[in-house]
Amino acid sequence: MTTANVYQQRPTTDVKVESPLFHADLKSLVGKGRTNPGVVIREKKLLGHLTIRGDAHDPAFAAGVHKALGMELPAALALVTSGESSIQWMGPDEWLLIVPTGEEFAAEQKLREALDGLHIQVVNVSGGQSLLELTGPKVREVLMKSTSYDVHPSNFPVGKAVGTVFAKSQLVIRRTGEETWELLIRRSFADYWWLWLQDASAEYGLGVAA
Repeated sequence: MTTANVYQQRPTTDVKVESPLFHADLKSLVGKGRTNPGVVIREKKLLGHLTIRGDAHDPAFAAGVHKALGMELPAALALVTSGESSIQWMGPDEWLLIVPTGEEFAAEQKLREALDGLHIQVVNVSGGQSLLELTGPKVREVLMKSTSYDVHPSNFPVGKAVGTVFAKSQLVIRRTGEETWELLIRRSFADYWWLWLQDASAEYGLGVAA
């Protein structure tokens, strides 16, 4: 039986938890700015992020993940969503699971139980990264300013996710809808990308959603 030190990492007391963009006070910007902005940003904060590693060619691994999560392992550069949860291909033997706030501990336990006896790794990385959701008719134009990766619909359909250079740094771009994209960002770069997006969206108008 596999042994691992698994414990609840999210504070369950009155400890104050702050998102990567807490200092920007996005809540105070909701509803302000240009009417009908071309880009609307929303911080999908404090979600549960788990890195899963295993052998994609092992049927037992794929079956175990499906049993634990109810989602199939996505193929290369793909993203699978189910309600508010998602699982994304990150590499030949690595995936990123994102679950609603507070559900990461239970998800990890289910994965370890379903994958017991297999050579796997499950790591809670919730504190080190976050998601920014961008919606609106001008999001693709902003992305075209920010990355050299081809974001044309013919090359970047809904359900695709890629790690790439963005604004002289690196992040993951995920397309979840016709006019909806997500940026998977590292916590330490959150302020930099927030400032960049304000500048890149200026000509189209940038709104903030709660």
